Amino acid sequence: MNNGEQKKHPRALEPVTLILTIVTAILGAAIGMQLIVTLGITANTAIIGALLAMLIARVPLTFLRKMRSVHRQNIVQTAISSATFGAANSLLIPIGIPYVFGKPELIMPMLIGAALAMFVDAFLLYRLFDTKVFPASGTWPDGRATAESIIAGDKGGKRAGLLGVGIAGGVVGSILGVPMSAFGVAFIGNIWALAMFGIGLLLKGYSGTLLGMDLKDSYIPHGFMIGAGIVALIQVSFVIFRKKSPQQGSGAEAEQALQVTKGEKETSRTLLTGLLLYMAISVILAIIGGLLTHMSFGMFLLFIIFAAFAAYLHELIVGISAMHSGWFPAFAVALITLILGMLIGFPPVALALLVGFSAATGPAFADMGYDLKAGYILRGNGADPEFEKEGRRQQMTAGMIAFGVAVLVVLFSFHSLFSQNLVPPVDTVYVATINAGVSGDVAGELFLWAIPGAILQFLGGPKRQMGILFATGLLLTYPEAGWAVLAGLLIRVVILKWKGQEADSSMNIMAAGFIAGDALYSFFSSVFSMKK
Repeated sequence: MNNGEQKKHPRALEPVTLILTIVTAILGAAIGMQLIVTLGITANTAIIGALLAMLIARVPLTFLRKMRSVHRQNIVQTAISSATFGAANSLLIPIGIPYVFGKPELIMPMLIGAALAMFVDAFLLYRLFDTKVFPASGTWPDGRATAESIIAGDKGGKRAGLLGVGIAGGVVGSILGVPMSAFGVAFIGNIWALAMFGIGLLLKGYSGTLLGMDLKDSYIPHGFMIGAGIVALIQVSFVIFRKKSPQQGSGAEAEQALQVTKGEKETSRTLLTGLLLYMAISVILAIIGGLLTHMSFGMFLLFIIFAAFAAYLHELIVGISAMHSGWFPAFAVALITLILGMLIGFPPVALALLVGFSAATGPAFADMGYDLKAGYILRGNGADPEFEKEGRRQQMTAGMIAFGVAVLVVLFSFHSLFSQNLVPPVDTVYVATINAGVSGDVAGELFLWAIPGAILQFLGGPKRQMGILFATGLLLTYPEAGWAVLAGLLIRVVILKWKGQEADSSMNIMAAGFIAGDALYSFFSSVFSMKK
């Protein structure tokens, strides 16, 4: 890295960087939308953006030499990943719900509400990153993989060799059907959290054989996540507001010991601001969605409060899961919101807006965490606090530009997609759930299984997040990932026992390679599938 640039971070609004930011954001938004309607998933395009910036930097033109800066490359990868997740997950999924529901007049109100939620989502992660709730030292696997890829391209040498081996292993493993992202995460994440994640995945995948019942046909996973999520919210509050012990010291000394740059007051203000902003958006969405004509004023107020709180909790759960495991159950947690709304008794139109609003929060939050983690590593892991803060500001600027691009791309594209009946598959699940309704027995099942979820989350504590990660595993149907996580954890323990802590650095780079290789394979195979 250029030492001179360590004193002044490149700006996102520099002409060349800005042009690349807009172009890659358009590309990312288009790819994200196409993937979510055809395959039901969104590929991680951050590494694609980083590689594209590296290639552009090698073009023998004077004005492109600036792109050799790893920090400018990081700005570009921030833009493309923000636009991809923003357009697909935060915007297209929400507006697809009223279309499938047969209420096209609600598409624009939903787009406005989802867009506002997306911007707030990313802003809150920016404010919460490097706090005790979401520390910069957290795993954030996709961000680490992106950073290691950029560093390897910049420095070369042994690091590049290890990363190259990891990427090759990630690609080969993915071709063979092994979830290499899950395998790689096991090398760098919290062992307890990931062990529970892996066990949850296996239990869900083989529940028919092990339990004599298929968890896909029950509300057990949903109840488990409700209990774990409520306790997680309480734990977050305790982490922020608990008094320091004399041994912890106070003020700057305490914050330095925790290795965070943002104190408790700023964190609590941010969390309160987030809740109020979501409250304001839920008011806007309810009014422009015409909900006053569908429910009483008392039910209208209850909707606003519930929608804001559900979006808020959804965001925290998705963020915690993403930070620890690289996976986030955004679809499933939004479904939980929908089920609870149905039990409360909201009318169908309100339920459609509710689940869309909930689905809009979380993905942009998690993706911004990945991007800022990549930047944190590239900027020296916080060695220069002022440089780190300025770098985050520039990434946030790039992300907000990319989100704006995503809104425009979705606005001018959704008519064409919907006219071909191309909608995210999960939207049909949400609408089918609304139309089917839920019985009174569902509330009892949710409450019953919320108890063990709450207990496990309490026992694991806020650092291990065992309840959240176990529930995440239960909500996903991917037993192969469970085997990959547990195998990776076993290999990690054996290597550390054999080689000691000095093996940590090499394992981190290899893990980043596995994740990067899996991401590259998923991206290009998805694009190839679309062309076919």
